[in-house]
Amino acid sequence: MLKKAGWDVYIDWQDNTMPAIPDGETAFNIKVAIVRADWFLFLATQNSMASRWCPWEIGFADGKNAHDRIAIIPTSDNQGHFHGNEYLSLYNKIDFDKHGYGLALFDTRGNGTWVRNL
Repeated sequence: MLKKAGWDVYIDWQDNTMPAIPDGETAFNIKVAIVRADWFLFLATQNSMASRWCPWEIGFADGKNAHDRIAIIPTSDNQGHFHGNEYLSLYNKIDFDKHGYGLALFDTRGNGTWVRNL
């Protein structure tokens, strides 16, 4: 959906230059990608929250990127329980607007802007 909205999306596991086994080079490559990015989006899933890497990535992004350029993409389980730790509520989120018309960036107060307009 982000690509359809015109975004150039970097996903580390799709990067063919990454080492086969994660190591220090992996961390360096991720840091470079985060610094270069206009936005840092964190897909909050059960697996990303259990990962050793993902919380480190958002922590690094928090120290390097403007706070308003970090956003969470929330997911939830079948019972509607949000996947993520409490600290993720500090960040804006990208989600479907409440009418289902498309993706919007919502600030921490719930005000939305269409993703295509960012």
